[in-house]
Amino acid sequence: MSGIAIFVVSLGVAVTLGSADVSLVNVRDIVSNHLGLTDIPVRASEDAIVWQERLPRALVAAACGIGLGVCGVILQSLLRNPLADPFILGVSSGASTGAVVVGVLGLGGSAIGLPGGAFVGALVAFGFVLLLGRFSSGGDTAIVLAGVAGTQLFSALTSLVIFAVADSDETRGIMFWLLGSLEGMRWDDVLLTASVSLIGAVVALGYTRSLDAFAFGEDVAASLGIHVTRTRVVLLVLTALLTAALVSVAGAIGFVGLVLPHAARLLFGQRHSRIIPATAVLGAIFMVWVDAGSRVVFAPSPLPVGVGTAIVGVPIFVLLLVRKRARS
Repeated sequence: MSGIAIFVVSLGVAVTLGSADVSLVNVRDIVSNHLGLTDIPVRASEDAIVWQERLPRALVAAACGIGLGVCGVILQSLLRNPLADPFILGVSSGASTGAVVVGVLGLGGSAIGLPGGAFVGALVAFGFVLLLGRFSSGGDTAIVLAGVAGTQLFSALTSLVIFAVADSDETRGIMFWLLGSLEGMRWDDVLLTASVSLIGAVVALGYTRSLDAFAFGEDVAASLGIHVTRTRVVLLVLTALLTAALVSVAGAIGFVGLVLPHAARLLFGQRHSRIIPATAVLGAIFMVWVDAGSRVVFAPSPLPVGVGTAIVGVPIFVLLLVRKRARS
């Protein structure tokens, strides 16, 4: 409960930050008015800034933190690889290719739009990785290596399309999106990202016993009565769909799924019944503050949030590695 309280306070404070100052009291009044709890007079300009711009953006950031963090927990346990994160399956690179194909080449743009293209590209990349992994040994290492190959392939395709077709303005816009962008988030984006992230977290909580077993290997999991193949497929598909949905809205945001599961394990132990909710809350708080810093520090030109997560995430990851080594 304390983590949720910290998140709520962080969300409120983050919304006050920006080029136009808005007090925390006014944020409270605006939110309360829109929820139908009060009818307190507020400035129309402040109401628009909070309700139409900053709050949806902060909530999408929080949803991305929850979803990507939970994906990281699943993949690190399922693949028994501490460096696994949501982008190890090539989903992010595939989403980037799909977005570029729609945004630059205009293929299907009127029908599905940039987010739709990113989602389709992510699913194509995931299918490619699964097929490649299946035609090799089919084990955890094969999936990781197939993910690396898929990431490199679709990254190369993205660069090829941009280099061959895009003009300077298109290149700038696409590159900004590929680095992770929360500009222009609206309430329908909040509904999508929050829904998929919370559903993903709930489904993951239903597999905590399986994830505890997978951390010790597939043989241990099978000896405990877990259907190994079915569980692996379900959880891999869950992480792919969740990552694809989030990337299609916010672009590529790295280090969240890599760093925060390690932080949760360091603080709360190894049981996934505690790691998953802890990572979700930490991810939400982390992304809210990274997004706020990205908006404020480099104002009036916002820093792509994916760059912000890397700048903050790398030192945190190094610190976690050092602390883990000191404990061993």
